[in-house]
Amino acid sequence: MTAQPDQIGTPAGRIIISVDAMGGDAGPSVVVAGIAKSADKNPDIGFILHGPEDKLRPLVAKRRILDGRVAFRDSQDVVKMEDKPSQVVRNGKGTSMWSTLESVRSGEAAGAVSCGNTGALMALSMMRLRKLPGVNRPAIAVLWPSTNPQRFNVMLDVGADIRADAKDLLQYALMGASYARNGLELKRPRIGLLNVGTEEHKGRPELKEAHAMISEFADAANFDFVGFVEGGDIPGDKADVIVTDGFTGNVAIKTGEGTASLIGQLLREAFRYSPLSRLASVLAITSLNRLKKRIDPRRVNGGVFLGLNGTVVKSHGSADATGVSSAVKLAFTLAQSGFAEKLAARVASTVELTQDEAHPASTGAKGQEGQ
Repeated sequence: MTAQPDQIGTPAGRIIISVDAMGGDAGPSVVVAGIAKSADKNPDIGFILHGPEDKLRPLVAKRRILDGRVAFRDSQDVVKMEDKPSQVVRNGKGTSMWSTLESVRSGEAAGAVSCGNTGALMALSMMRLRKLPGVNRPAIAVLWPSTNPQRFNVMLDVGADIRADAKDLLQYALMGASYARNGLELKRPRIGLLNVGTEEHKGRPELKEAHAMISEFADAANFDFVGFVEGGDIPGDKADVIVTDGFTGNVAIKTGEGTASLIGQLLREAFRYSPLSRLASVLAITSLNRLKKRIDPRRVNGGVFLGLNGTVVKSHGSADATGVSSAVKLAFTLAQSGFAEKLAARVASTVELTQDEAHPASTGAKGQEGQ
């Protein structure tokens, strides 16, 4: 989506990202600082900023890099973290979150970013953008640091819906593969199905059924299925995409975040233990900074809502400027690759595949290899 000259004074061809300035823990000043970091790094990006215009204009005016690159949409109401999704769906029309999604729905912007209430954002996204035809349950996909050459694995679902049957898991596999192709530039991603063991006889019935379905459709959908994987494989190099239900995925990601925080705390305590350990920390500062940057969750901030008619990136509510900038970069990268259109085509081909499971290779999926 290119900027409209009467809205944003930017060169033609610039990709516009719709940003919810409200709802994050740190307030709109951090969001504005984040989009300023993105603008400084990327001349091909512009913004539509949603929230109380009287509060946002002074913040934007302090960032010279944003001159002529921000359009405002005045939205006085805010979706709070404690608000119930059902209440927001009924009464949220005047909120910055609603307005942010409207810019994607109307075609003004190529993607949306919000730090707000996850449940409310998903509910509004489903209502305003609608699910892609053939998608039963959308999914939230995140990037997880890994030992793979691309340095990250894709994992989904991590909380959009706690349930998932075999067909949902197949859909997640195809959407995750498309995300890996467009977000990580992997031509033929490897898909793993999360289970309590790698043996085919293990797991719940829906996992066994999903194993058979994903395996059957792998060649036609242009990915490699490595079978069942375990929790230890999430940050490993066995698969590029980890598929699971939202309950399991949400527990896994929060456990991972907590473990990373604990390791950081224990390292700090260890280096403060004695004068020699403090000296060692000084000598190792370069390696420690490299490690910190490698596993810094701010640098992979953003869960992508897959299965909708539009790109929506959910940033952490506690994100700082670096985190917001990372979420914006992710939305920009997906928009630049035409991800939403490719995903829609991939889902459409999947519907054809599942309508004739006996002959999966005979459908129109063959023309979708690059998606």
